Amino acid sequence: MICGIDLGTTHSLIGVVEAGFPILLADESGSRLTPSAVYFPADAAEPPRVGAAALRQRVLDPGRTVTSVKRLMGQPGRVGPRAMRPEEIAALILGRLKAVGEAAMGEPLTRAVITVPAYFNDSQRAATKRAGERAGLVVERILNEPTAAALAYGLDKLDERSRVAVYDLGGGTFDISILELRSGVFEVLSTAGDTRLGGDDIDEAVVAHLQARLGEPADAPARARLWEAAIAAKHALSTVDTHRVQLPFYRGTESVELELTRAELEALAGPVVDRTRACCRRALADAGLPAADLDEVILVGGATRMPLVRRVAAEVFGREPNISQHPDEAVALGATIQAGILEGSLRQILLLDVTPLSLGLETFGGLMNVIIPRNTTIPCKAGELFTNAVPNQESMLVRVLQGEREMARDNWELGQLAIDFQPGPKGSARVGVQFEIDQNGLLRVLARDTRTGTDRVLEIRNTAVDVDDARVEEMIAASLDHAFDDMRERVFTEARQKAEELLPAVDQALAAAGSAVAEMDRAAIEAAAAETRAALEAGEAARLKAAVTALDRATEHLAAVLVDRALEESLQRRGIL
Repeated sequence: MICGIDLGTTHSLIGVVEAGFPILLADESGSRLTPSAVYFPADAAEPPRVGAAALRQRVLDPGRTVTSVKRLMGQPGRVGPRAMRPEEIAALILGRLKAVGEAAMGEPLTRAVITVPAYFNDSQRAATKRAGERAGLVVERILNEPTAAALAYGLDKLDERSRVAVYDLGGGTFDISILELRSGVFEVLSTAGDTRLGGDDIDEAVVAHLQARLGEPADAPARARLWEAAIAAKHALSTVDTHRVQLPFYRGTESVELELTRAELEALAGPVVDRTRACCRRALADAGLPAADLDEVILVGGATRMPLVRRVAAEVFGREPNISQHPDEAVALGATIQAGILEGSLRQILLLDVTPLSLGLETFGGLMNVIIPRNTTIPCKAGELFTNAVPNQESMLVRVLQGEREMARDNWELGQLAIDFQPGPKGSARVGVQFEIDQNGLLRVLARDTRTGTDRVLEIRNTAVDVDDARVEEMIAASLDHAFDDMRERVFTEARQKAEELLPAVDQALAAAGSAVAEMDRAAIEAAAAETRAALEAGEAARLKAAVTALDRATEHLAAVLVDRALEESLQRRGIL
């Protein structure tokens, strides 16, 4: 049996398909939601507490309670009082879910589908998979959360054709995906989002507001109480206009009460929720669809209970959103459906997902050479053939990059590998590089010396880069903000490389040709070469590109003369002439 798991920032869930129906499983207290919290007792011999038991400790001992670890997935640092990697803490949460599922089903659960934000990069996906493996699970599939939500929405609409936007604002992450559902095929047309944007940010703003009204700094336990109060207020103000925040014995024996209105909450939450607008617009643009062409806008994620969020979604897409899905359970239900499909207990559905950021490698001159563009349907495979840029080069360093900028330095390095080859003249080596992304969105890079058949394989499982999730959104924004400057630099770099190769060759060719080149042709070539050098010195991209093109044309006759001379000399050596 394969289970479906939604590993969430705030809460996590587990489900299975039983008797042909996807069901979410409850723990011993009857709750389907397991808080994504881990408490580490001071006594190292005591095992960590996970879920509701851990969350109860946050007010009493916040320094030993870890929450929202999902936001840290894929980062190399250590977390919590026992200095564990984020994936190790996530494994404890997954282990708790596994135990809940086994208790409910009365049998071992060893295989799972686990969901991640669509905007999780390769490092974050690999960390999530490792977390599942540490919890004793064979991870059959890493599934994007909006795709899972669309599965939950569209299971009864498989024979219809519809285009839907899935707006998923959870506790710690935001995703927006545009999907097309048709004849049992779920195709992701585009995806965008921010893996450090969610309800936690709204809670943080409310906590800061409450603390400012109290007029005094809060120590860790007091801040934990404010955090609980902020969450309670946010939940209450989704259905009422005014909420009274009560903090019993907040100052010793003194209790505190504050009134918070929905208008105040929305003023605090507005800047957070407004950050989703740009992501939505970009997803529509990438899909090549106007909002009017959508059939539905589906809201999932706990934060979408807020009236403000629903209004923003309605404004962006020009239609009232569909709130038929349970905001906390839709993703888990979709993961469970996918698990049922994989084990054959539910109707087969084809999922065509996409990669959220471009993947490529650095080429000569520091350029980013894209192998798999952003929003390519996965699984996928693509490659190119490369050669040595300088004579007698003995090896090639393949730097694997992820990002949207034209220059390698502005993108993220995921890893690197070196492949050796036989030294020889420039352009004599042949190295094939292939990128392969599996159905989980995990990347495998193969580099092969085509002469010897020697292979080097790089499986991107972790990176030394500190993956700040907010940089994903910044990467896309920067690629738009700097698009013209980046393209100018790329054009100049490519033209400079061509010029630096062409100018010495032209000088040598003119010297070798001697009187075989007419004075008029020689003057034209020298003038074109002078203009190329001047453009190179000035650093003007468009001018240099035009100058190199003109020099290429001016030397066409010179090249023909030299080819004819070389052919004649060859024939003479062979006694034919």
